[in-house]
Amino acid sequence: MKNAIILHGKPDKEEYYDPAAPSMSNAHWIPWIQGQLLKHDIWTATPEVPNAFRPDWELWCKEVERFDITPETILVGHSCGAGFWLKWLSEHKDVKVAKVVLVAPSLGYGWDGDYFFDNFQLDPDLVSRTAGITIFNSDNDHEGILKAVKEIREQLPGVEYQEFHLKHFTIGSMKTPEFPELLAECLK
Repeated sequence: MKNAIILHGKPDKEEYYDPAAPSMSNAHWIPWIQGQLLKHDIWTATPEVPNAFRPDWELWCKEVERFDITPETILVGHSCGAGFWLKWLSEHKDVKVAKVVLVAPSLGYGWDGDYFFDNFQLDPDLVSRTAGITIFNSDNDHEGILKAVKEIREQLPGVEYQEFHLKHFTIGSMKTPEFPELLAECLK
């Protein structure tokens, strides 16, 4: 059965605890893409990682591994969530999945005192275990994101790349929760 898992990023502590802000799994374009994939008969999960502002590798793995991850699974990650998928797939070399879409992928550059992405190497054969990996990058994103995108593109031959001018793909820069380019990529 086709399914998708959409993983949010790492908010700052103020955003995480802001009573006026939605939970991370309900922020930005995540609810919209979940609804659109469901309308295409793709069961879609949007796990909510507790205390996402302080990433804990074991906790993120526990939250994600509750879901079936099969060769028919589409994986989407935003920022830290995108970096999570890269690390998780690099560490689980026996796992094959469908499409992987990395939206403004982070590898932790610029984070203060955080070790979420320490001690891992991107699996150079990662793309071959997927139906394709695509990076959505914003040319005006944070320096750490731009550095991560450059590194990923250099180390993973065959990664597709799409460039936008939508700083970090947040609701503030996009002005809408709709993300039709992401939907088209997931359905490819």
